[in-house]
Amino acid sequence: MEKAFKNEIKLQFPYLCNSKLLVAVSGGVDSIVLTHLCKSAKLDFALAHCNFNLRDEESDADEDFVAALAKRLKVKLFTENFDTAQYAQDNGISIQMAARDLRYEWFEELSLKHQFDYTLTAHHANDNLETFFINLVRGTGLEGLSGINSHNNKVIRPLLNFSRKEIETYAKANKIAWREDSSNASTKYLRNKIRHEIVPIFEELNPQFLETFMKTQSHLKENEELVEDYMSLLYPKIIAKTKFGYSLDINYLKKIPNPPAVLYQLLKSFGFTEWNDVYNLMTAQPGKMVFSASHRLIKDRDYLILTEINNTEDREYKIAKDEDFAILPMGTFSFSEVDRIGDKNSNCIYVDPEKLDFPLQVRKWQEGDIFYPFGMQGKKKLSDFFKDKKLSLPEKENSWLLCSGDKIVWVINQRADRRFSINSPNQKIIKITFSL
Repeated sequence: MEKAFKNEIKLQFPYLCNSKLLVAVSGGVDSIVLTHLCKSAKLDFALAHCNFNLRDEESDADEDFVAALAKRLKVKLFTENFDTAQYAQDNGISIQMAARDLRYEWFEELSLKHQFDYTLTAHHANDNLETFFINLVRGTGLEGLSGINSHNNKVIRPLLNFSRKEIETYAKANKIAWREDSSNASTKYLRNKIRHEIVPIFEELNPQFLETFMKTQSHLKENEELVEDYMSLLYPKIIAKTKFGYSLDINYLKKIPNPPAVLYQLLKSFGFTEWNDVYNLMTAQPGKMVFSASHRLIKDRDYLILTEINNTEDREYKIAKDEDFAILPMGTFSFSEVDRIGDKNSNCIYVDPEKLDFPLQVRKWQEGDIFYPFGMQGKKKLSDFFKDKKLSLPEKENSWLLCSGDKIVWVINQRADRRFSINSPNQKIIKITFSL
């Protein structure tokens, strides 16, 4: 296995030979063997051990064991203790998920602080098989069936092509000691239930099941890459970046084969789960929406508009009388006295300063707002004004108003209110400019 590991590094991860590495080590056979293999390959690495405090004295004994190993191999060791159970309770997640989150957050902190290039974990072929079954049970797309990636940003898994049996055989042949996690025997965890009860049935049917599975998963990965290549061609024809998110061309979607599958590929990373509702949105009435925890998808005539959900309350901002500039979250306002009305464009207005009641307010529009549009007769509801301009829902929601008291001075970058216009050529003129 030692020779095979070095060959794996040479062919798949040659950059590790010149990198500063952090090896995650629990004390179990997988990570202990990975540590010895890294030492044998003369890689530059330190160890990182997490004590999750879930097994009382066992957890402390694991930490002591890893400390002794680091001392014997003369490699630096980092350790951290976590209150995993409390973290899981506070965040409403499982113990396993809590441990995972805590572990990888800490690895990232160590990497930034000590300038490690990559973190190595000891996931192997059997872990990949178990993950396949977990995703199959819970429901997944092609990416969930194609398994654990051998590299994910700065996390590298160099043992994925080795089986648990190979790892244990290597450890025994080289008289390498390791710690057994007693919780691995419990079938109350889904992964352990699959490991001890489900996989043995398949191995009984096919003694070479793991090898067969690895070949099948390789084909699944190839198919996943094929889908990604196809989507990279479709992506620029369907989806466009907008000021408030993304827009998807419904008419183009309807022309291509299997629009639901394409929509899934385009939107799967945004947390949607009600996929039938997503697909039906293409033929729904304008204004209909589907939500995920972080995003929403809006039907807007010939487009689906994807925006991030903003849970922060909209604030009102004030601009004092003597301010020449006001830098606010939505942009910058500038005020200057001018001799005449210049060329008109959407990002500036000319007003009579005597009609302004300071401090001015900048706020989002609200239902019931009315104004007197410059160049038009009478008053108009802002909702009707937006409808006439055919603004999308995100464009409406992100429309800001410059107000004087209870009067709208400017629907910013859209239309001024004529009540503040210049009536005499000899009066003072204030030019108000807005820029992002």
